[in-house]
Amino acid sequence: MPEPLVLAADVETELVEKRSRFLTRLHRVGSVDEVDVLVRAARREHPDARHHCTALVIGETAQSAEVNRSSDDGEPSGTAGMPMLQSLLHAGLVDTLAIVIRYFGGVKLGAGGLVRAYTAGIEQAVTAATLLRRTELVVAELEVPLAEVGIAENAVRIWAAAHDAPVEPTSYSSRAATLTVLTTPELLEGLRADTARWSSGRIEVREAGRRTADLPL
Repeated sequence: MPEPLVLAADVETELVEKRSRFLTRLHRVGSVDEVDVLVRAARREHPDARHHCTALVIGETAQSAEVNRSSDDGEPSGTAGMPMLQSLLHAGLVDTLAIVIRYFGGVKLGAGGLVRAYTAGIEQAVTAATLLRRTELVVAELEVPLAEVGIAENAVRIWAAAHDAPVEPTSYSSRAATLTVLTTPELLEGLRADTARWSSGRIEVREAGRRTADLPL
C-alpha cells in the first residue's frame, strides 16, 4: 500500500471555464472542527460566489480514511463534491480539506462539464502544492560512553545526512549518552552495519519503537 501524502502548506489556485471562476483551496486539517472554521471563512471571504463545494479526507491512509465526505453545495448531485473527493483519494492525500469556490460566469457547463471542472480544479491545486510523504520510521538508539560522544555524533550525522534520516538531540545520563536516529525499516540494518564498522563492534543500535513522520518527497 503506498504511503499517504499530506500538504506541507495550504495552497490556492484558480481555474476559469467558460467564464466561471473556480477557486480551489487545499487545507491541511486534523479535525472536523477545523473544517467548519475554514468553510465558514471561505463563505465570509467570498459571499458573492454561487457555490462553496467541499471534500474532506481525514485518516491514516486514503484507502482507510476515518472521515471522508463531500458537499455539492447546490450544484447538481454528484457533479462537484464527489469528483473532488475522488481526486483527493486518487492523489493519495490525507488530512486534507478541499474547498472549490465557484463564481458563475453565465454559461451552464452541464453535468459532464461540471465534473471535469471540479476535478481539474483539484488536480491543478495538487500539482501546485508542496507535498510530504507520511512515513513510518524506526526510532533507533545508540548508547555510547561519554568519552566517545563526539566521535559517535559525527559518525551518526554523516550516515544520517547520506540517508536523509532525522537525528534528534543527544540525551545524557551520568554514565552514557544516547543518540537517536529516525530511519526507515529498510535502512535499519545499514545503520547497524555502519555503527559496527566505526565502533569496531562495541556499540549496538537498538530499535526503541516506531514513529510516524512527514518527510519531503
